[in-house]
Amino acid sequence: MHLMVLDALAGRHPLYRIGAFFENIDVELLVGEAVDPDYLSDDNFGRLLDHLYEANTSRVFSHLAMNALEAFEIDSPHLHFDTTSMSVYGAYDPPEEDEAPSPFQITHGFSKNHRPDLKQFLVSMLCVGGNIPIFGKMEDGNASDKTINNAVLSSISKKLAAVGLTPGASIYIADSAMVTQQNLEVIGESTSFITRLPATYKEHERVVHEAVAAGAWDDYGILAKTPATPKRPAARYRGCETTVTLYGKTYRVIVVHSSAHDRRRQKRLERRLAKEREACAKRLKEIAKTDYFCRDDAQAAAEALHQEQRHYHDLDLVVEERPRYARGRPKADGSRTLTQMLYGITGTVRERSHAVDTAREETGCFVLLTNVPPEGLADSPAPYDGKAILTAYKDQEGIEKNFSFIKDPVIVNSLFLKRPERIEALGLILLIALLLWRLMELSMRRHVKTTQTKLSGWDNKPTDRPTSFMMTTKFEGVLVLKTGAKRALARPLTTVQCSYLSALGVPPSVFTQPPVVGGSP
Repeated sequence: MHLMVLDALAGRHPLYRIGAFFENIDVELLVGEAVDPDYLSDDNFGRLLDHLYEANTSRVFSHLAMNALEAFEIDSPHLHFDTTSMSVYGAYDPPEEDEAPSPFQITHGFSKNHRPDLKQFLVSMLCVGGNIPIFGKMEDGNASDKTINNAVLSSISKKLAAVGLTPGASIYIADSAMVTQQNLEVIGESTSFITRLPATYKEHERVVHEAVAAGAWDDYGILAKTPATPKRPAARYRGCETTVTLYGKTYRVIVVHSSAHDRRRQKRLERRLAKEREACAKRLKEIAKTDYFCRDDAQAAAEALHQEQRHYHDLDLVVEERPRYARGRPKADGSRTLTQMLYGITGTVRERSHAVDTAREETGCFVLLTNVPPEGLADSPAPYDGKAILTAYKDQEGIEKNFSFIKDPVIVNSLFLKRPERIEALGLILLIALLLWRLMELSMRRHVKTTQTKLSGWDNKPTDRPTSFMMTTKFEGVLVLKTGAKRALARPLTTVQCSYLSALGVPPSVFTQPPVVGGSP
């Protein structure tokens, strides 16, 4: 198992190529004992996955996560939950009637990967402190996020107890799929939560409209943890707190406005503006073809045109005279004989600047729903004003980065794993690798904060937010020479490499001395 985790961290090779990958690797240096290359076959790795599945993958990972939380003293009250879809190639037929049921169903469903042509399964993940995974599970490919949230919320106390956390001191943070009547009833008073109120609720429209109309915003400033760039300026946030009533119960909400806006909603608004502007222009073109026999009729038609409902545009209309003359050439003095005076309507389209500005401001708003009181949790008192609620919710992006880690297409599509049981066991391997990846990152950032010394980042620029991937690139040129049982570095470690080892709490001898305690690959 050690070798599969190491491969997930470093090589990410298909199952049938892991053995070839380790042929030229000093396996003894990695796991503490020499391994017969013939042992590293895809059949043996497949049997390992079978044994992991039989051992109960959830129980195994919960035990590892509990040890990690204790060893690294992770005590964040924030629990982040989300799901993602994993598309796979192949038939993946359901089991026959006489076969044991699969742990999850690989089938067609709503594809978050935008591949509705492929079958899929879902991965649900619960993280603490933003991105430290403590629970992961494979779900049916056609499962609803709302249903999965309900199952997690129904057993949240058991899941937290499995990793040594106290439910009363934790806040469950999830996206808008959490907001259903059933889920809110399950939560009741026992679970604190922060989520996003779906825009489909009328209460969402009401509180956003009232907040923009009142303009009584609290400035939250810039909350980004990474420095802004000319191409990616930092967003500024402001908020307004109020309440909503859902299914007979009142909740706190924070109406948040972002200077960056939601791009999809902004584009949707621009399409609405363009569509209404085109409709107004078409209406003017039609009305301009109509002649009226008296000014009063034309004026009445113009008034009726004004009364037509429009959200973002007005029509500036003018009633004009349209004289009709007798046939023939004008007289010598240039005059012509008037036979009839008709009237018509012309005009221009004018944007309602106030309405458009208000709509754009409302488009840049979203609503956070919570039952966390302003004074914080009883078991872990700390103020939770609007800014604190938003900051906690923004850490949800950490779980999205975790999904990008495990969704490498090589991991599933190139492994030719046809049994859901083995895919679930592979998920355990990936979760363990992800846990180690995040703990390395946590260790480095704690070191930077404690010592007040930055590490060399991209382009050798100092950074106080080193990443595990950034760290791995610093050791790409390390070569270890082996003569018999002795090992030595081909060249000394650089200052940058030593600083990263120090941040990780790892001695330089890790490159030349195998670990004392060996393990099964």
